[in-house]
Amino acid sequence: MGQEPASQAGQPSNQPALLDSLAPQPAPQLPAGATEDLPVAEVLLESAVPHLDRPFDYVVPIDLAEKIVPGSRVKLRFSGREMTGYVLRRKQEPSTASRLSLITKLVTALPVLSEDILQLSQQVAERGAGVTADVLRAAIPPRAARVEKDFAGLRVPEVQLDPGNPRPRSAALALKSYGEQSWTAQVLDRVRECVAGEGDAVVVVPDQRDVEALMEVLTGSLGSGVAVQLTAEMGPSARYRSFLQLRYGQARVAVGTRSAVFAPVARLRLLMVFEDAEQTHAAPRAPYHHVREVALLRTVQTGAELVFLSTSRSLEVQRLVERGWLTEVAPEREERRAVAPRMIATADSYEQEREPAFRQARLPAAAYKAARDGLQHGPVLVQVARSGFIPAVLCERCRSRQQCPQCHGPLSLPAHHGQSRTLKCRWCGLHHRDHRCTECGSTTFRAGTRGADRTAQELGRAFPNTPVISSTSDHPIAEVGQEPALVVSTPGVEPVAQTGYATALLLDGDTQLSREGLDVPRRVLSRWFRAASLVRPHKTHGGTVVITAEAEDLTAALVRWDPVGYARRELYNRLELGLPPAQRMLSLTGDPAEAEAFLVQVQLPEGRAWIGPAPLEDGRHRYLLFFGYAEAANVVTEIRRIRRTHSAAPPGAARGGRGLRIALDDIESLQF
Repeated sequence: MGQEPASQAGQPSNQPALLDSLAPQPAPQLPAGATEDLPVAEVLLESAVPHLDRPFDYVVPIDLAEKIVPGSRVKLRFSGREMTGYVLRRKQEPSTASRLSLITKLVTALPVLSEDILQLSQQVAERGAGVTADVLRAAIPPRAARVEKDFAGLRVPEVQLDPGNPRPRSAALALKSYGEQSWTAQVLDRVRECVAGEGDAVVVVPDQRDVEALMEVLTGSLGSGVAVQLTAEMGPSARYRSFLQLRYGQARVAVGTRSAVFAPVARLRLLMVFEDAEQTHAAPRAPYHHVREVALLRTVQTGAELVFLSTSRSLEVQRLVERGWLTEVAPEREERRAVAPRMIATADSYEQEREPAFRQARLPAAAYKAARDGLQHGPVLVQVARSGFIPAVLCERCRSRQQCPQCHGPLSLPAHHGQSRTLKCRWCGLHHRDHRCTECGSTTFRAGTRGADRTAQELGRAFPNTPVISSTSDHPIAEVGQEPALVVSTPGVEPVAQTGYATALLLDGDTQLSREGLDVPRRVLSRWFRAASLVRPHKTHGGTVVITAEAEDLTAALVRWDPVGYARRELYNRLELGLPPAQRMLSLTGDPAEAEAFLVQVQLPEGRAWIGPAPLEDGRHRYLLFFGYAEAANVVTEIRRIRRTHSAAPPGAARGGRGLRIALDDIESLQF
């Protein structure tokens, strides 16, 4: 026989308890002082803790009921600490039965956070396995209270999105960096067309010098107040004012550096990124987002036209062109040749036959002659290695790069090298006394870089009675005149000549290429193209560029003026090797024990495995993970899940992962 039901066996029935559990929970009692109309506010805390990256319900006090609006910033108590947060929305009922707390203070009543920028920031955080508050810290500048009084009582325009009707998305080339064909002129044409069509525009450039050059052109054409700059160099008050002018529709065009990609314009119709391969476009703080990736997300969100404009071509943009997501609008070969200067590579076979000892000369005969001839017609640009490069150790006799005999890592010159004749390995840390070059046996070495000031002195002696101008990151010069002069500059801070340079000498090419890193060659090539774009055309003005480097694939791309062809070939090489950007990559860096404790919990896609550990100089370990674009969403979701779990662990439990650096597509992690 079957067992008798519990209610029939003398057991009390559980039916009332079951019905009670199905009944709706009573509404929580709001604390005294709460407003009656929409008393609950959803607040996103400004916290970098992963498990707090979600809205929390708080009660709106009656005295702040009219001032607390979606997008405003408030202060509140959380776990016994005072914190700030953004109000996302107001509602009548809370989403929890827990006891709610009152918002304690209003930071600003201005709706500085718009719904579209919130969604964009959330997408950026999700893509980079990060936290939304970290992205908002980059998107919204620090508050300057005295600026807000000029915007009190004004109405914020309604944000207009049209993702269902996307505008063109293209990859364009700028052949010149001066005059009527310059990149600033191309930007002006597109921005002017956008503003005439009642749209707003955002233009993101690498540095402050580019911002100032573009602002001068836009202001001269569009008038004062239409375009505003948005950079950290402006100072807190000026930057916050520009931000609010864009938020309230008083300005139509945002021009700025990295954070300007989040500019809060209401009718975004044009989004342009200039020189997306520059390292300054990558955020140095978590989640380490790149302007290029934010721009891609935002154009999908808004339907705005997207233009990547550059004097060269990044592999990431070329990948999107190859997939058909971007349209190629690069000039044809004949148009490129018409504006290109004459290119001379001192490492080709013809120049080697004319000057067999060119490897021992920093200024080969071809470069000296080109500079001498150019000075008869105008200024001459001399580009030298960037001062920030890690100096390689080169043999004084054969100029070959020196490596550690033990681990084959790069050697460095310690401060006591002159007395001890000792070289130090930057990888394993071993010291090597009386090291000999493996190529020629020489025991004399030198650093692989020379500063711009030293080069200026040397050129001053070589070309007496000629003015020598030095432009470096510490003392940049924006523009030079038409008079003959030698302009010595590090990459990225080359002054613009009013009518173009007569000649450019690109020195220290091999030194620049000696830095470790997968992306070093293409970045050096982009600097060469940027410098060459400052030189006059050869066909009409006799412009000449001399490049001193032995990397034939790079110099050939420059001689042919074909950045797109080089990017395509390099991209397919990366595809064969399974390297970014053909694949995506995640790097994890941290304390060895903490990193390993984190990694063992990650459930990887089938066939994928961590590469590492690679020990770093500071004692930390680095792990790399390569995976396809189709797997990216699952991998990032898994990483975020583990980060949330670890950060939410109770006191006394293992809370690993907090000291880890987790970055997506961080090419700098690949050192060869």
